[in-house]
Amino acid sequence: MKDLLCDQFQEAVGEYLIRHRSILDVLAKLQEANARINRAITKSVTQCGCIRIEAVKQQVPADVSLHEMRNHMHTHLSGQLCEHDREILEAEIGNSLFYLAALCNQFDLNLYDILLKEHKKLVALGVFNFA
Repeated sequence: MKDLLCDQFQEAVGEYLIRHRSILDVLAKLQEANARINRAITKSVTQCGCIRIEAVKQQVPADVSLHEMRNHMHTHLSGQLCEHDREILEAEIGNSLFYLAALCNQFDLNLYDILLKEHKKLVALGVFNFA
């Protein structure tokens, strides 16, 4: 059984996307939406300061197993998004999802089916999924 929320979202995108229906517009808007996600995170660091990025080379012991590697890998993030920046990032991710659904509509693909296939692949390959 397909997930109704995902299908309803994709149908709504198809119904309400009017101005940017061209595949070229959808591709450009999807790229722009992803850039806005990057910008929102950047502003959380450089303008608000609610989070910090402290990037250094990942240090992984040579004798660690692939399953244990997760314990040695870091996100390089410290702090937490403030409520304002969280709302902005959620909105930008939502915008990106909108254009991702629009891209699926352009090619008659079902977003939920893609999500399900990706989930099955992830579960089957586990830590060996380096997508």
